[in-house]
Amino acid sequence: MWESLGSLAAGPWIYVMVALSVLLDVFLPVLPSGVLVITAATAAAAGSGAATGQVPHEVPDILALILSAATASLLGDVAAYRLAWRGGERLDRAIGRSRRLTVAQERLGEALSRGGGALVVLARFAPAGRSVVSFCAGAAHRRARDFVPWSALAGLSWAAYSVALGYFGARWLGATWLATGVSVAALVGAGAAAGFLVRRRPA
Repeated sequence: MWESLGSLAAGPWIYVMVALSVLLDVFLPVLPSGVLVITAATAAAAGSGAATGQVPHEVPDILALILSAATASLLGDVAAYRLAWRGGERLDRAIGRSRRLTVAQERLGEALSRGGGALVVLARFAPAGRSVVSFCAGAAHRRARDFVPWSALAGLSWAAYSVALGYFGARWLGATWLATGVSVAALVGAGAAAGFLVRRRPA
């Protein structure tokens, strides 16, 4: 089964699918972009023979998979940032009606003004955290040089972590749906932990 999936994922369209999913989930956080990245990485491990000991065949390149996901993550963040920057008073009012978004905007502003962007990286793993951070950074008119490098680091960290989960999960547990399920659970667990830390972070 995983060999067949690896063959299907061998074409360049798998990178397009991954990139589009990651790019758009800043606007639609319900998209399972992380699951898609993990599944592609698991198929790569299966097709390469790393998890089965069989003869390798053409599969997605792990480095290319990481780069496509990370690049799409950065582009999506920048698009949301610029959209929020130009949103003007309407977006400011929308954020002002939500205490959660208001607090998030304040915390992000303080973190960026201190020259630190750990919050940007941490929020990338939290459910919808990427969306909140990108829109709030734009709405608060934070400087691009204070946001974009941290967004790039966040996207690369998330992409590398997701691909590693799928690839090494398949190597350790075999190329099965169990390996994919465990990898997805690990990604969800990291998201829950990141969400908790973001909420606990003192203003």
